[in-house]
Amino acid sequence: MSKAKVLGLFCSACLAASCLLLSSIGIHAAPQGSGSSYHLVKKVTLGGVGGWDYLNADPVSHRVFLSRGTHVMVVDPDGKVVGDIPNLMGTHGAAIVNEFGHGFTSNGGSNSVTMFDLKTLATISDIKMPDAMGPDGYIYDPSSKRVFTFNGRSNNATAVNAKSGEAVTGNVPLGGKPEAAAADGAGHIFVNVEDLNQIVGFDTKTLKVLNTWPTAPCTAPGGLAIDMAHKRLFIGCHNNMMAVMDFTSGKVVATIPIGTGVDATTFDPGTGLAFSSCGDGTITAAHEDSPDEYTVVDTIKTEQGARTMALDTSNHNIYTVTAQFGPPPAPTAENPRPRPVAVPDTFTLLIYGR
Repeated sequence: MSKAKVLGLFCSACLAASCLLLSSIGIHAAPQGSGSSYHLVKKVTLGGVGGWDYLNADPVSHRVFLSRGTHVMVVDPDGKVVGDIPNLMGTHGAAIVNEFGHGFTSNGGSNSVTMFDLKTLATISDIKMPDAMGPDGYIYDPSSKRVFTFNGRSNNATAVNAKSGEAVTGNVPLGGKPEAAAADGAGHIFVNVEDLNQIVGFDTKTLKVLNTWPTAPCTAPGGLAIDMAHKRLFIGCHNNMMAVMDFTSGKVVATIPIGTGVDATTFDPGTGLAFSSCGDGTITAAHEDSPDEYTVVDTIKTEQGARTMALDTSNHNIYTVTAQFGPPPAPTAENPRPRPVAVPDTFTLLIYGR
């Protein structure tokens, strides 16, 4: 073999070894195809009166559940109304449990949970929650087979059996006002405690608090999502950031700039994108380059007031809602910072796809 060929082979081996070394210490090329490329697919005026809160998208049926205070509207992936869950008091949204064919609404006005049939949407039972005052956020935990509500006035979490609909005895004391929650699938739930700037983690079977972690530099944590594979929480914060927390240690490993007035945060394991939706009319999309490194790849323009959202992890569509607004009512002692009032019949669904 000639000296030139030997030298060429040696250089190639060195280059390969150098690339392997760089990869081993965490230096990677920029991710390919990580941009979100989301765009408005459809805008549907659904009308009606009243406000709204959580949205939830069922990745099996692709139906989207829209809370409207006194009822939950149900639409298909194109925004066509296919049903309604009526006679609710201050409902905040619906948990979906395909495992048992049940849905559960969190009713802040009646301190109850309504169990309904996922296919027919017919009410099965109304479950009173004796330890709950102001059920708000909610989540299904597949490990314990329980649906949990997070109760804004009693500062705790309560649960129902997702198969039988029976209320579970006992509650989880959270110490402050809970917001959104996430389950890791292994018997643990994490919940934002908004007024204390904390994440509380608890055991879903024993109802025992296991960890309490500060969210700093995040303040007033609202939306919450989870990447179970990489053990990360995505926390939507009212000081215009999404904080990323390692849920094995409670350490905040990254912060991502977002818009103003965040409400919902979600994560799509199929695309590696984390989203935070804000009332200023933006949804920030950040790509998980690695568990501790994130790149903002898009700021999706929505509309003013579209502060909450749902993600269908099967078709990757994002759903958000808003309305036209009139002036806010006069402040009161009970409501010192009233929100602007939605104009009747202007409630609108916005559908975004890739």
